[in-house]
Amino acid sequence: MDVDGQRTARADDGVARVVLASASPRRRELLWQIGVPHRVAAPGIDEQRRRDEAPEVCVQRLALAKARCVPAPDLPVLGADTAVVLDDEMLGKPRDRASALAMLQRLSGRTHRVLTAVALVTGARHELMLSSSEVDFRTLSARECEQYWASGEPRDKAGGYAIQGLGAVFVRALRGSYSGVMGLPLFETATLLAAAGVPCWRDA
Repeated sequence: MDVDGQRTARADDGVARVVLASASPRRRELLWQIGVPHRVAAPGIDEQRRRDEAPEVCVQRLALAKARCVPAPDLPVLGADTAVVLDDEMLGKPRDRASALAMLQRLSGRTHRVLTAVALVTGARHELMLSSSEVDFRTLSARECEQYWASGEPRDKAGGYAIQGLGAVFVRALRGSYSGVMGLPLFETATLLAAAGVPCWRDA
């Protein structure tokens, strides 16, 4: 079992304090990083942006929808949604090689936003927080974009890159939340959990 698998198993083996409405291994790892035992329930919702919907509104709506669609009467449910935004367009996961290369070339030498909304549903109540970060990419050559696609990393990543992986070499500057760009902003997550009485590492 790899390192991520070991940490995930460790988190899931504890007494769960929250349900994570996500199948993302990155979100599971981040939640374990702050010492919150959890179990995972992958939601099944339509994640399409609505017509004329602002990106900030979209990610908050989807985070809440993910948390609400998971039945967990005894535990709070944590949902999250992340969007890479350039020119008011939300860049999703690349469909194929051509779309990944096109995304990377659009991001090349420019600044984009990464929005991650976090929702915590407890019974009939819910709370939402939004993390907004700016990421500056250096100029990318066509050859390194091809090599990056060949690495396999961009295939399941919003915007076609992973800041915590090989894609880190593209990032010239970051203003905001590193964990938010990864997919689960830990400051906002810990704030919501604390308000719901769910302890993190310092209170465990």
